[in-house]
Amino acid sequence: MICESARRILFLTGSPTRFGEDRFTEDDGFLPAVRQALLDRGCPRTAGGDPAPRTLLVSAAPDDPAFNRSVCEGMGLCIRKSGIFPDPLVMLDRTNASEAAALVHGADWVILCGGHVPTQNRFLHETGLREILQGYGGVVMGCSAGSMNCADRVYSHPELPGEADDPASPRWLRGLGLTDINLIPHIDQIRPVWLDGRRLVEDIILPDSWQHRFVAIPDGGYVRVENGRARVFGPAWEVSDGSIKPYTSMNFVFISPHFPQTYAHFCSGLRTNGVRVLGIADAPYESLSDELRGALTEYYRVNSLENYDEVFRALAFLSFKYGKIDWIESNNEYWLEQDARLRTDFNVTTGIRNDRIASIKEKSEMKKYYAAGGIPTARQIKCAEGQRAVLAFARRTGYPVIAKPDNGVGASGTCKLHSDAELKDWFSAHSADYGAFVLEEFVTGLLVSYDAIVNASGDPLFENMSVFPTPIMDIVGGNLDIAYYAAKKVPQALADAGRRTVKAFGIRSRFVHLEFFRLDRDREGLGKKGDYVGLEVNMRPPGGYTPDMMNYAHSTDVFQIWADMVAFDEARKPQGDQFYCAYAGRRDCHRYVHSEEEVRQRYAGAICTIERVPGALSSALCDTAFMARFATQAEMQAYFDFVLKKA
Repeated sequence: MICESARRILFLTGSPTRFGEDRFTEDDGFLPAVRQALLDRGCPRTAGGDPAPRTLLVSAAPDDPAFNRSVCEGMGLCIRKSGIFPDPLVMLDRTNASEAAALVHGADWVILCGGHVPTQNRFLHETGLREILQGYGGVVMGCSAGSMNCADRVYSHPELPGEADDPASPRWLRGLGLTDINLIPHIDQIRPVWLDGRRLVEDIILPDSWQHRFVAIPDGGYVRVENGRARVFGPAWEVSDGSIKPYTSMNFVFISPHFPQTYAHFCSGLRTNGVRVLGIADAPYESLSDELRGALTEYYRVNSLENYDEVFRALAFLSFKYGKIDWIESNNEYWLEQDARLRTDFNVTTGIRNDRIASIKEKSEMKKYYAAGGIPTARQIKCAEGQRAVLAFARRTGYPVIAKPDNGVGASGTCKLHSDAELKDWFSAHSADYGAFVLEEFVTGLLVSYDAIVNASGDPLFENMSVFPTPIMDIVGGNLDIAYYAAKKVPQALADAGRRTVKAFGIRSRFVHLEFFRLDRDREGLGKKGDYVGLEVNMRPPGGYTPDMMNYAHSTDVFQIWADMVAFDEARKPQGDQFYCAYAGRRDCHRYVHSEEEVRQRYAGAICTIERVPGALSSALCDTAFMARFATQAEMQAYFDFVLKKA
């Protein structure tokens, strides 16, 4: 069930019109965006299809009937000239304040009018509007004071003569809690203003901005907030720590942005989108790639990323210097729990926090969410239940069985057991830590992954299937070559299973790597041959070179798609021609029939890249990576046979 407040769309404006105009501006798509938001939320329409929303104006001068009548008439005329026909148009003021809840929930569109911020703020709390709006799923629009009062903690700069010198005049108020943005409207008009012998901007607002971040916009500019994500349209300025500068949409802290090396592309994509990227890692600054250094606004080196106190202090420093942190992310399974803890401690809501980390880190917890999404999974038991219970489980499912860490990354610590004797030996070898493992029935089939970048609603912006004919566990354990590929397209059955899994786990605004088995035979309790069975959820991009392979397969840039998701909650990078992208990995310990140069010559038109694999990845991906793309599976298989043929 979707929370109504999650459906709410919020527009923050200084004025929705340009100076001297009598209708909403269309600059930066404002009027079309408002019209579409109303229609998307199901408001009534005229016979011609125009929005006819039930509209509620919220007064900033609740005890001034004449002023409210004037505002109601003027706003109504402006709205109708904009091609929106409110039916009815009601003003919430002192006369009907007791009906506030019914009026709000009976409206498609709530407009918070402009005026004196503290006066309106008092009225909002007297009517309980903060609590009422938490469950409201329509469209909210703020104008001037109304926009300022939408913040959780409102910055209310002096407006009237005497307020700048009055110590009883509040600068900070409790707002409606609809956003964390502190808006300074009408920046062009207030820049030359003097109040009580002081310059309003330079002498009052700038000193108040220390350890805070305000967004200043001119009339005609606006901010759109949906699913908790804000986007600024039109020119804007950031006012923080006593200075005013062009607005940067958000502060993004990237943990360990240097590893793997390709993660510099994520940072570059963010920087391209106007995001301020702040890095924290334990590598020397001079060791960072030129691309990464160019993408980072600041880099804070810690002695060890394993030391939470150090990382916490680094983040606290960056927060102090740059203002509220909007995102914290490593895109790395190893740091997933630390990322969640940092988000919790710094109240960052754009990612997984401590209360949900177990569901996507512990394999035993994953089972519950798979079940909720109707995704079949292999039977499992926690080894903490003891040797006797685990032996009984293995005898019921039949050997072999798989022992794996409940909380682990990839194939590390995973092994296959074939008999009671091997299982007993395993318990003996793990007498100190068997409680950290689970035992799972062995499912035979083709290992595939559903890779996706999903938006704030959990809907895919990009999808890919990768196929692993030989499981990574066998490759690592047997020191084998590796051959796998990114497919041309995602089969509909896998797309359905992947999307259901995303929804069941409540995944939003992430790159995910979901592993499935495609059954090679009918299996009681799991499905028919060809069905997909859930294996594991990874809240990160696929490892190694797979993101590059997805780029080659789909003629796109997944690093930029991810950055567009972060900044805009949409994909702006198109896909081109579709291919199979094949990865063949060679090990230095083996001799091959065909040299690297022969591979280059034979597949000159297909090769995407050939390069040495970093030592940290070579156990799974071999020592040299050969990547190429093909139009057909037959061509791809011939390539695998040629590259990996041993002498």
